[in-house]
Amino acid sequence: MKTVSLMLMLLVLAAVLVTPLSGVAQKTQRAEKTLIGYVSDNHCGLKHMAGMGDDKSCTLMCVKNGKFVLADRDHKRVYQLDKTGQEKAREFAGQKVKVTGRVSGKTIKVTAIEAAT
Repeated sequence: MKTVSLMLMLLVLAAVLVTPLSGVAQKTQRAEKTLIGYVSDNHCGLKHMAGMGDDKSCTLMCVKNGKFVLADRDHKRVYQLDKTGQEKAREFAGQKVKVTGRVSGKTIKVTAIEAAT
């Protein structure tokens, strides 16, 4: 009887210890997603201020004191771009793009950015 109780306690303990680890593994192995939006800056976000020129000019001017973001105007969300995204976003400033990467909260770990049609 003691052996059965001990085995049951060990199984429960093993299940408790393994469950959080499997959750961590799932979070680190998230599938990549492709999001469509506009390369903007963190100051303007979804909408550029009036009188700042076209979207590209405004984005490039504002990003001097900020960072590039993906502005998903359809869903009214703004995503921060990781270091790789910052480097790739400059050539698409103000343009509609497809960003592929892993989304974690409001940040995208970017693997690719390309023009969207």
